[in-house]
Parts: sequence; C-alpha cells; structure tokens
Amino acid sequence: MTSVESAAAGRIVVGFDGSDHAQHAVDWAVGEALSRGVGLFIVSAFTPPVGGSSFGFGAYLSPDALDDMSQRLSRDLATYTETVRAAHPGLDVTADVVMGSPTTALIQASDDAVLTVVGSRGLGGFRGLLLGSVGVNVASNAHGPVVVLRKDAPADAKTIVVGVDGSDLSDQAVDFAFDMASRHGWTLRAIHAWEVPSYDVLAAPMGLPPSSIDDFGEVAARVLAEALAEHRERYPDVPVEVRVVRGTPARSILDNAKDAAMIAVGSRGRGEFMGAMLGSVGQGVLFKAKVPVAVIGGGDDEED
Repeated sequence: MTSVESAAAGRIVVGFDGSDHAQHAVDWAVGEALSRGVGLFIVSAFTPPVGGSSFGFGAYLSPDALDDMSQRLSRDLATYTETVRAAHPGLDVTADVVMGSPTTALIQASDDAVLTVVGSRGLGGFRGLLLGSVGVNVASNAHGPVVVLRKDAPADAKTIVVGVDGSDLSDQAVDFAFDMASRHGWTLRAIHAWEVPSYDVLAAPMGLPPSSIDDFGEVAARVLAEALAEHRERYPDVPVEVRVVRGTPARSILDNAKDAAMIAVGSRGRGEFMGAMLGSVGQGVLFKAKVPVAVIGGGDDEED
C-alpha cells in the first residue's frame, strides 16, 4: 500500500491544485465528509516540468529545484488546509503533496477511500473544455465512487437521478444513489431508457421478428422494477420516482436531471466494451451535465 493509499483509507479524498474548481470540490467534499462522519484527505500532486532545446534534448529540474518546488507547494497546501480546519473544527483533515501525475495519485488514493472528489477542470485545463482530463481519467479508473463537480446544483434541488440498465455497475450506482438520498433527505429518480434494437442485416436479412413497440416498453419497465426492488426494501425512507423513457440513455438522464442535486451512473453499462475507459453513457453525462455527477466503477478490480 502506498503512502497516499494509507492516508486516504476510510476518508473522502479530494484533489487540489489551487484552482477555483478545486476549491469548489474541497467545499463540497467537506460537506459530504461531515454528513458521513469521516475524515477528509486533500491531495495535491505535481509533475516536474521538463525543459526542451532545439536539439530535441530534455532537461529535468535539479534535485534542489524539485525540493524547492515541493516545499513551496507543501507550504501553500498547509496554509489552505489550516483554513479548512479553522472553518470546520470538528472535521479531521489531513493533506499531502506528492510528485507525479495527479490522475495516478487520485486513483491510488481511491483504493480504500470512501469517496473521491475532483473538480471539473484544474489550472491546466483548456477554457474551451467542459471537463478536464484528470476528471475523466479518475472517473474511468478509480476504485469506487467518484464525484465530478461541475456547477452547483440548484439551491432547492432535492433529487438524485440515477441511470438504470440492469448491469452490475448500474446496480452499484443505484445503491450509491439510495444511500445519498437517504443521507440527505432526497428523492430518488430512476431512469431506464430504451430504444428499438438494431440488427445485423446479414445475420437477419428478414429483419426483427414481429413485435409491438409496447412490448419493448414493458420489458424496460420490468428491468427497472427488478433493479430497484431490493434497494427499496433496504431504504424505505427514500421516495422513489420511476421513469421509463424511450430514447438514448445519456440524453434521457440529462433531460430528467434539470432540477437534480446529483446524477449517478455506472462507468459502463450493458452492451459497452469492457476495455473502454468510460462508457458512452458515462461520457455523455459527464461532459454535458450541469450538476455534480457520481460515476461508480470497479477500477482494476473489475472482471475482464
């Protein structure tokens, strides 16, 4: 176990680089840590810059220069951490600066963390992008739930929207959504989207067997009911809205989340390539959502 993993165990982990997006992420993580009664671990990572020349050679920083950079970042983080502690004296807050990729540091920290939180963009993010590469990569590969903070949800938002398709990761997202709803007094809105299935014209030249459009909707409703049944028994305090929608999953989730406090999705769903870092639904929601998004994945522990 790395030092980052040890420091993050049993805590909420949040990445920090000094940007406004990162400070927003810390603020949200503080509230969630207080609601769960767990500690907070703020991790800041830096990659040493590499100089170049016209001859194509790179020049790394000297050890002394690296030490100076690390000490300066550690001082800045310590000052910020003390500010967080002063504002929330009952919260157990720790912090660390590590040398290396921010993505790798957060993924390692997520291994035994309760939750990992990242901002939508950092200091190195392009202004034209809605979501930075760190957020995408951490959401794709972390061990456990990752919350990517976009804009704040509406102040009166009391609903968590979860995409349901019957897959294992979808079931984990449903479990996360019920827990969040119970913890915060929210309503859970479960969305199952369906479309008329496509087919291979070479394998089935006569097309699909005759069936009613209503049949697809009935199957979708049954899948949704089965996916929610056990969770509804475990969380009788959570009001549940069920919506079976004809359309693409990502668009259906986004259309039904305009008044939401959060969206929860699995990192991949049924029919998506297991080797993909993040499924098409997760990508579509992450890149276009205007509220916090929780992505639930299995990281390297997931079966091939």
